[in-house]
Amino acid sequence: MPEPTPVSQALTKMGVAHREFRHPGPLRSLKQAAVERGQQPEQIVRSLLFRVSDGEHVMILVAGPEQLSWKRLRRYMGTSRLTMASPEEVFQVTGYPLGAVAPFGLPQPVKIVVDESVRTQSEISLGSGVRDTGIIMQVADLLTALGEDIQFGNFKENS
Repeated sequence: MPEPTPVSQALTKMGVAHREFRHPGPLRSLKQAAVERGQQPEQIVRSLLFRVSDGEHVMILVAGPEQLSWKRLRRYMGTSRLTMASPEEVFQVTGYPLGAVAPFGLPQPVKIVVDESVRTQSEISLGSGVRDTGIIMQVADLLTALGEDIQFGNFKENS
C-alpha cells in the first residue's frame, strides 16, 4: 500500500475525515478527474495561487471549471495588480506541483480564501500533494480544517 500523500498526512494529523483516490492513469482534465472520482466537475476544488506582491501570496479555492473574474479578485484583495503564480513559484511556495496543490501541509503559511462556489457542494475533492491522486472529503470538514480565520469571496466570472 502506498504511503499517504502529504495532504492526507496533514489532514490525518488534524483529525479531519477524508479519503484518498488514486487515479488509474495520468489525469488530463478536470472532467476526467471528476468522472473517475464519481463526482461532477463542480465538486472538484482547484487551489489557485496568486502573487499579490513580492513574497505575498494568496490561495483561492474555487469549485469547478469556470473562470475567475480578475476584476472581482483584485477588488477583494484591494490591489490593482495580481499575478497568477508560475509553476516554479507554486512549487516553491506550496511544495506541490501544479495539479496537486491543496491548502494543507504547506511549508509556510499562505492566506486562503474560499470562493462561494465551494460552499454549494456537500462533498468535494482537491489536490493531495501528489499528481494523479485526489483527496475526497465533506465541505463541512474542509471548512473546519481551514479554521475560523477562513475568508470567503465570490470570484466566479458568471456569478
